[in-house]
Amino acid sequence: MHRNGEYSVLHRYFLYGWLFRDACQGNWLERFASLRHNREQARWLPTYMLRWLVTGTLLFAIAFFFEAQLSSPVLAAAVYVPAVLTLPFELVTALCWAWLRFR
Repeated sequence: MHRNGEYSVLHRYFLYGWLFRDACQGNWLERFASLRHNREQARWLPTYMLRWLVTGTLLFAIAFFFEAQLSSPVLAAAVYVPAVLTLPFELVTALCWAWLRFR
């Protein structure tokens, strides 16, 4: 049971979906309230972007170390893949933030 709590904290630290409500359900008043809530919660998206930027940078540095110092391209590739996958997450988050903030 303690393990699920740790996963939940880690999940909430890196993923922001729990902050937002579904703006496609309910009547027009409920949808408008959900959209308003989502716009207010968008202020936290730059924090998540910074977390992913730091994580991606650290992964790139570790992969570079594995490649340059340890001469292990297979191990470096295993770390480069998750490092590269942080970039689309950053892009999607930035687009969501811009849409919610400036629309």
